[in-house]
Parts: sequence; C-alpha cells; structure tokens
Amino acid sequence: QVQVVESGGGLVQAGGSLTLSCTASGFNFGGYTMAWFRQAPGKQREGISRISVTGRTTKYATSVRGRFTISRDNTKNTAYLQMNNLVPDDTAMYFCAATLGWHSTISERDYNIWGQGTQVTVSS
Repeated sequence: QVQVVESGGGLVQAGGSLTLSCTASGFNFGGYTMAWFRQAPGKQREGISRISVTGRTTKYATSVRGRFTISRDNTKNTAYLQMNNLVPDDTAMYFCAATLGWHSTISERDYNIWGQGTQVTVSS
C-alpha cells in the first residue's frame, strides 16, 4: 500500500520547536521528491518546503525560510521538518507529500501521494 504517514505534531508555545516526521511505505522513497504543506482553518493549502531525491537541494516558502529545515533519510524512508521559533501563525494541519522524480516546485498539483496530516498548534 502506497502511503506516507506524518507524526510529531502537537501543542507548543510561541518560540518553541517541533520536529515532524513523514514515513513512507509502498514505493521507492529514494526516487521521490518530498514536500511539506500546511493548511490553516479557512485558508488555502500552502506549500512550505521541498527536498530533492538525494537531499542535496531544498526550497522554502518565504514564510518559513530561516526557521524551518527539511531533511530526509533515505535509509529510513523518512522525511523530516524541523520547525524552530514557532509563532501562532504557524498553527495549521501539516501534510507530507511525494512525487516521482525531480520537481522544483512546492505546488500542490505536482504531488500525488499525500498523508492525512498532523496538527501543529502554537499558543501565544
């Protein structure tokens, strides 16, 4: 069964940190570009970061650049999102997504394997 499963969300105070994990199964993880998206209540889903198949190149949305770090461990079929200096505006459901091969974008339409999401809530 092809799937990705997110974990690591929770409630954190402003200024705190969380690390999200995305564990893949049922497909060749090392051949897929991985990305993180988030969706706050009443807002559109936002692409926030992606990482290439080898992990050598990354891309971030302006809203998280300098605070979030994406990484992957192809030996564990897992991608990560380290989130530091969290602010209340980071409160959202966070989704992991995968797409075959190289994709430079963090565009929702380019990703075809999606997880169910993990909730991140940042209190002020």
